[in-house]
Amino acid sequence: MSAEVLLSQPHYDSGAMAQGALQEQGAPFETSSGLASAGFRSAKYTPAEWFSGYRSLLQQAGADHQAAQNIQEESRQMRNDTEATTMQTQTDGTRLLGERLQDIHRWKSELQEHINRLLSDTTALLALKLRLEKALDATETPYAIAVDNLTCRSRRLGPDLVRDCVEEELYKEVDLIKNVQALLQRTIAQVTTQIKLNRDAKQALEFDWSDKYEAYALDLKCGRFTNKSTDTQHHGISAAMMEQMSNVPSWIKFTQDNLYRAFREEKASKDLSELGQQVLLDTTKDLRVQCSNVDQAFLQRCGEQMDAKIQLEMQFKQTLEQIGAQERNIVALQKAIDDKDAPQRVVESRLFQRFRRPNMELCRDEPQISLEGEVREIDETLASLHQELRDARNSLANLENDRMALEKDIKCKSYSLFIEREKCMTQRKLYPTISKLSGY
Repeated sequence: MSAEVLLSQPHYDSGAMAQGALQEQGAPFETSSGLASAGFRSAKYTPAEWFSGYRSLLQQAGADHQAAQNIQEESRQMRNDTEATTMQTQTDGTRLLGERLQDIHRWKSELQEHINRLLSDTTALLALKLRLEKALDATETPYAIAVDNLTCRSRRLGPDLVRDCVEEELYKEVDLIKNVQALLQRTIAQVTTQIKLNRDAKQALEFDWSDKYEAYALDLKCGRFTNKSTDTQHHGISAAMMEQMSNVPSWIKFTQDNLYRAFREEKASKDLSELGQQVLLDTTKDLRVQCSNVDQAFLQRCGEQMDAKIQLEMQFKQTLEQIGAQERNIVALQKAIDDKDAPQRVVESRLFQRFRRPNMELCRDEPQISLEGEVREIDETLASLHQELRDARNSLANLENDRMALEKDIKCKSYSLFIEREKCMTQRKLYPTISKLSGY
């Protein structure tokens, strides 16, 4: 509204005020002549003043009327324009809210998908961790078996206490089990770390999803507001909170960063799961192969010991037979020596008696020569028999030593076979199966 309309109209109720107003407007002031009428004319207007007054009123009213019409036209035009603009702006705001709801729903759906993937990956890793822990526990049995086998075999006797192929394979098995246990422990640690990373990434996604869920509900509520809604009210502070808001690029980047982190952990979980499966497969295969090698070495060693024991027993039996024969031979030699005593006494008696022949009768005749030869023959025979007897007794002593050595070695082989078969190989039947070593 113009300033002219807002001004108050002047009133000419008193002559003094009218006169002052006319003087301010520059209107000519005419003085009346005559002293007698001065007091009566001082409060009256002239015709010119009268015409000027009402014409001024008419002119002012006409100007105010025109200004009012202009203002009314501008107001009507402004109402129409602002109504259309407001409705268009509200329509655009509703449309943008709808598009925003679609964006939020799309990101929320993608977040939910990755949350489900991380949950599935974490569940799979937990199952893998349980298998790895069971597989690690299962390695304690073969380790105890291998160590006990080495301990039992260390109690072998004398000549059988050798570092044979069985012992070499047992040491290989112990080293392999230790390496497998270390590998399983490292893999369990990696799986545990990955599970924590998955849970952290899943928690970040859940927080983001929860925020988007709440924002979706709020924007959906905002989108349902209309001019006829009864639950709307003025919030003058809303515009002042703009500085606390994030922008669209940062909003998108925040969610994309969370999704990228989730994707990275999903890939790491998949790679680690494949690695864990391969570790279980390889370790189980290696342990079973080494177990077969040890069992094969035990069988081979037991076969060698059995062959040696059989040969020793056969030799022991032959030695016993030889001892019996030698003992009989010694008895026969002793009897032969004893049997030479009578002929020796006879020939010596003959020679002694013949030495008593007198004078020329003491002659080396044929009987004398024969008797002397017989003495020499008996002496040589006795010497040979005594030497043979000594040899036979030495042989019998050697055979007795062989018998004791063979008997000792047979006992040693029997004890070794007992350790190998009854102790070690029986205990190795408790070796875990493939499924148990695989963590099932």
